[in-house]
Amino acid sequence: MQSNVLAGTLIAVGIAVGGWFAGDALVRGRAADSVVTVKGVAEREVQADLALWPMQFVVADDDLARARARIAESAREVTAFLERHGIGAAQVQLQDLGVFDTQAQRYGGQPAARRYVISQTIMVRTTDPQKVFDASQRIGELLEAGVVLSSDGPMAGGPTYLFTKLNDLKPAMIAEATASARQAAEQFAKDSGSRLGGIRQANQGLFVILPRDQAPGVQEERQRTKVVRVVSTIDYRLE
Repeated sequence: MQSNVLAGTLIAVGIAVGGWFAGDALVRGRAADSVVTVKGVAEREVQADLALWPMQFVVADDDLARARARIAESAREVTAFLERHGIGAAQVQLQDLGVFDTQAQRYGGQPAARRYVISQTIMVRTTDPQKVFDASQRIGELLEAGVVLSSDGPMAGGPTYLFTKLNDLKPAMIAEATASARQAAEQFAKDSGSRLGGIRQANQGLFVILPRDQAPGVQEERQRTKVVRVVSTIDYRLE
């Protein structure tokens, strides 16, 4: 009888102790699963360091030789215009000479006013975007010289301004975004009465280049001043 009582007592104690350890393990497991997800943002305002400006001009004439002479004259006028504004020959390249015979493409339609249409593109590429901007503000000088500019083409509409030194900014911006995320996590831990643990998971995020003036219809590539942004997402453990 005494041995049976002792055995029962030991079993009961074992169950109680086992339950305490199981409960403690459950609490610890839940605590280990407590995380906070925060985002850190870093931004830089930058200036474009490369400008591209395709300048397409056209002439129309019934005489092909005369049309060719006129397109050559327009090319000289454009080149001289660029030189006056500090854009030299090393930054200019002739591209895409096209001749269109309107009579060969009529397909029974109405005859065009001029038989031959010749187009020529001069591509400006410079690491001094300010000069391109200044020249683009004086484009009326070409109209006064008789140069007819075309608005056709994928890059029509004025100069394109690019920022090419993103890799120089990445290390410092990633560090800043990470510090910003940790600061937010520390504040959350403080407010929730927890202690901030280590990083469980981190996502650096993508770098994006945005127009400084973000408004409907504003294109980033048309603005010389831009904003570089990166958003890092980090999961911290809470203890």
